[in-house]
Amino acid sequence: MLAYCSIQFLTGLPGSSVTLSRQPNLLPLRPAAWKPCPLTSKEVKMELTLTRPDDWHLHLRDGDLLQAVVPHSAGHFGRAIVMPNLKPPIITTAAAVAYRESILKALPPNSGFDPLMTLYLTDNTSPEEIKLARRSGLVFAVKLYPAGATTNSQDGVTDVFGKCLPVLEEMVEQSMPLLVHGEATDPNVDTFDREKVFIETILEPLVQKLPRLKVVMEHITTMDAVRFIESCSEGQVAATVTPQHLILNRNSLFQGGLQPHNYCLPVLKRETHRQAIVSAVTSGSIRYFLGTDSAPHERRRKECACGCAGIYNAPVALALYAKVFEEAGALDKLEAFTSFNGPDFYGLPRNASKIVLRQSAWRVPESYTYASGEVVPMFAGQTLEWLPSNS
Repeated sequence: MLAYCSIQFLTGLPGSSVTLSRQPNLLPLRPAAWKPCPLTSKEVKMELTLTRPDDWHLHLRDGDLLQAVVPHSAGHFGRAIVMPNLKPPIITTAAAVAYRESILKALPPNSGFDPLMTLYLTDNTSPEEIKLARRSGLVFAVKLYPAGATTNSQDGVTDVFGKCLPVLEEMVEQSMPLLVHGEATDPNVDTFDREKVFIETILEPLVQKLPRLKVVMEHITTMDAVRFIESCSEGQVAATVTPQHLILNRNSLFQGGLQPHNYCLPVLKRETHRQAIVSAVTSGSIRYFLGTDSAPHERRRKECACGCAGIYNAPVALALYAKVFEEAGALDKLEAFTSFNGPDFYGLPRNASKIVLRQSAWRVPESYTYASGEVVPMFAGQTLEWLPSNS
């Protein structure tokens, strides 16, 4: 006799639930994640129906690469906060509107994907530009890159508390969130300590000086960041978390030789930091939400003498987040992290549509080709156990 089960886990948030259906013939969920129904014979698979997630930190690039990668995000996510670090960077509202049009033109037919635009903060950004951005209805945040911290950040900020202070004060008035790449760029700071030092020298003083400024610390990587986020006012300071920083530690950069496709910024950290982030994210706290930091680079720009930082994870991100929450026994908290906490922080409605994650093994392609080359995804050639589907 074959047994079927359907269980609903309540997330504790209004109107939210995760439906987990167990069906025969594939992989069982580990006992730590839930109390399984009794079975007499065949193994079973699990199916999760979630409110469609959003990606609150995404790099789409431009040109041929944009055309190649945007369908992967549009297939899984309803909206995305699109990063502005192009060449040249998106420093004006007019440029953000034009970039949005380019993204919309690159979308597959009948896609409902909504790109939420951002401005690239510089020492010369004016308070008036923030007012224009808010009035546009299309720009949802401003991104702070410390100059020289990461890809295309050479035009970033050098003087947060001097030249940028009038802009930050205007952002408070306009309720415009500040998105922070939280790394110190002083060459005397060890690479693995850059996040900790940035928190101590920039973020903590900034939050104290402007307590009404909404801040997202992007792609956190350390227990220091977790402690900082937890110390701040709930609803004012939050964090995005990537799949790579939940799954990989810095050993992944060197196992079997140098692994350029596991190189990103902020760089992967020690296992103790990874564990701290997993614990925070799977705790059910509303302070954390999904932000893939999916950052495609052409293969030759990764596999070279001076490889680019960035991991392309858009095709596999949902499968990897599900893996993390399953292994933590926290699948009932996955939907809040992927679909509720982000829009709630930004003051936007939650998505009405759904997406299904099935526990069904699938193999990640070795690469994705496009007109100018190819992009290697995270976990290329490996087998993942959760398969996203729109139905």
